[in-house]
Amino acid sequence: MHIGLIGLGKMGFNMRARLRQAGIEVTGFDRNPEVTDVETIDALVAELQAPRIIWVMVPSGAITDSVIAELGEKLSPGDLVIDGGNSRFTEDQKHAAELAEKSIKFLDCGVSGGIWGLENGYGLMAGGSDEDIETAMPIFDALRPEGDRADSFVHVGGVGAGHYAKMVHNGIEYGLMQSYAEGYELLAAKDIVKDLPGTFRAWQKGTVVRSWLLDLMVKALDEDPGLAAIDDYVEDSGEGRWTVEEAIASAVPVPAITAALYARFASREDNSPAMRMVSALRNQFGGHATKPAK
Repeated sequence: MHIGLIGLGKMGFNMRARLRQAGIEVTGFDRNPEVTDVETIDALVAELQAPRIIWVMVPSGAITDSVIAELGEKLSPGDLVIDGGNSRFTEDQKHAAELAEKSIKFLDCGVSGGIWGLENGYGLMAGGSDEDIETAMPIFDALRPEGDRADSFVHVGGVGAGHYAKMVHNGIEYGLMQSYAEGYELLAAKDIVKDLPGTFRAWQKGTVVRSWLLDLMVKALDEDPGLAAIDDYVEDSGEGRWTVEEAIASAVPVPAITAALYARFASREDNSPAMRMVSALRNQFGGHATKPAK
């Protein structure tokens, strides 16, 4: 199998490497000449034999729109486009309709694993037709962790369902990070607590709150015990807002996720140890930039 991959940022770069390790030939395109395999999208399309599969891994919004539109002009009927970025599910439905007018197929795939996916594999949530999912399954199997497929891959439903599931996943992630971070601040505020990093380390095995996020929290404290180098300003990349908006539209109460989103807004005004930890966690799992401490 030979596929194209557009977007060789941190995740796209690692995904290309993991696919190649699994024996899938990948031609990548990126505007960064240091990482791209070809100079143009035209050259990428020319490298692939029809029916082509092109995975798009670029920022959501206008950039994804422009890439999908360009592919619509350059691909052939029967080719398949997979959007693996963090697009909103409503955009998937729009992109699928645009490509369908030219008989080009479309899948959406939520991808979780951050900068650790090359080593550990990625959790994948896909949306689209059964036929197109089957066509792309060798790619999904190469990207996911070893073991049972059902433990790391799901065909959620029709177009948009994959990104909808990833949106909810990220909303849950907001709440989990906020809970860990608030616990960190509470422990740090108590004078009788003498070993703060050790407390979290002792939770890594056997306790009901153990998780990969907790492991990354311990790693962050090992690297910077007081988080002195990190500002408490925390970005939100969109999925938390979309989750809350969908909850309102569906009349589903999501108080923990909503509070975690609002805490990020508040972090842009206050000095908060908890929000420094959230910023540190986002950097640990996703390589998201942090602001240096003031």
